[in-house]
Amino acid sequence: MPDADERKHRIAEEYLREHTVGVGVFLILVARAPATVWKVSRTASGVIRNLDKTRQFVNHYSFHIMDPAFGHVTIKMSGHPPFPAQVILNGHEYVACTAQAAGLGFAKEGNCFTRIDEPERLAQVADTLSQPGTIGRLSQVIDRWIYTACLCFGLDLEEQRRSGFGYAYSIYQLEYSRNLIFDSGAVMERTFDTVVDRTRVRLDVPKLRTLFGVGQRPRWHAADLSPRQAVVIERPRWNLTLFKVHFGLLTLKGYTKGEHVLRFEAIVHNTRALHTGRVLEKFPAIVAKLAGMVDRFTSMLDCVDVAFLPDGILDQLPAPSQIGATRVGGIDVNRPRMRNALTAVLALAVAPDGFTVADLATKVRSLTGTAETDYTIRQAAYDLRKLRGKHLLVKPGRARRYQVPGQGARTIAALLTLRDQVIAPILAGVRRPGPGRPPKTYTRIDRDYETLRTGMRTLLHDLAIDAAA
Repeated sequence: MPDADERKHRIAEEYLREHTVGVGVFLILVARAPATVWKVSRTASGVIRNLDKTRQFVNHYSFHIMDPAFGHVTIKMSGHPPFPAQVILNGHEYVACTAQAAGLGFAKEGNCFTRIDEPERLAQVADTLSQPGTIGRLSQVIDRWIYTACLCFGLDLEEQRRSGFGYAYSIYQLEYSRNLIFDSGAVMERTFDTVVDRTRVRLDVPKLRTLFGVGQRPRWHAADLSPRQAVVIERPRWNLTLFKVHFGLLTLKGYTKGEHVLRFEAIVHNTRALHTGRVLEKFPAIVAKLAGMVDRFTSMLDCVDVAFLPDGILDQLPAPSQIGATRVGGIDVNRPRMRNALTAVLALAVAPDGFTVADLATKVRSLTGTAETDYTIRQAAYDLRKLRGKHLLVKPGRARRYQVPGQGARTIAALLTLRDQVIAPILAGVRRPGPGRPPKTYTRIDRDYETLRTGMRTLLHDLAIDAAA
């Protein structure tokens, strides 16, 4: 079920679809929510004797406003002093308003651009949101409405002036998205589904959320289909798969949106997790950090999806290596502990800020279901030193966090895939006298396995190796 704020936003969107509105407040919704309330005790002469801070359910008013520069703006305000407020802005609305004023051609449904005539110029408009000048624009649009259209119901303009009442703005939650537009919806869905199938297990995604539609996207844009219906995630026109990974207060997400759009998002649910500060002046730094997270997320998806083994790596891994003055052992993929460590490292590869030794130990224990004493922090630290010695991990500067470089992710994925999905099943398959009962769904990979199985039986026979032994 969507939360209360999301439901109210849908009510406003439905209202906009059915009505034509001008600049200003076009809808006010009321709901009860918890807020800080100050109870005042006064003496008989009216002097304040005590202030008691409590937490109660009170009325909150959601002012839905149409702004000429930022489009649909929502200000949610408590009805009790000191009138705390939340402001919800959509960067897509700003880009659309600015592009329309500049004469750029585009088609937009919801917060999704489904067609762009001049992508480079529109990207330049979107990039202005991460520039320092955006701080002033955000402050102006909030000041334009919060005092004259919202606060005036609790404090009129004269009371605001006399009391010196004013707001200081900070950023609580932010979403950054990057859209890839495909010419063919069928090609987009096939590409994304293939990436998801191959990376889901490697990145330890516990489940995928699939919303079912008709299951067949058009190979070209069909004029008779409703784009509005297509981009509504809750009621998809076609099958929709959401690929989501959580890291505390950070979420990385990939999904298809509309007929031809593939979107990747980075969401910070509380900006304190970024350690950049949260005042409005930090907005460009927060956006830059989220953009870097999306870049790393997409890069790691590509590296984990397309694995690669450099020449000689299988001979180099078991040999000892050197980290500074410390000599560390090699990597034996045949040992369960090292395979578990490699699997955990690959699952943590998309972590936005890297991971710590404790994160690795926790991930290994969650993957294997073992107790804390079976895989300790000390063992995790030693395994990380082994991986650093083979340049499969990096430790930037004096930080205590580790990151997986692109080449390291490709190598780890290839090692695990080669052992678990090539060597092990092939050796198990050559012991069978026949192909056995065919699976209900016979994929191309199943055919590849059967071809390798029969070929390996012939090869082992020629090399005088008894597969049944």
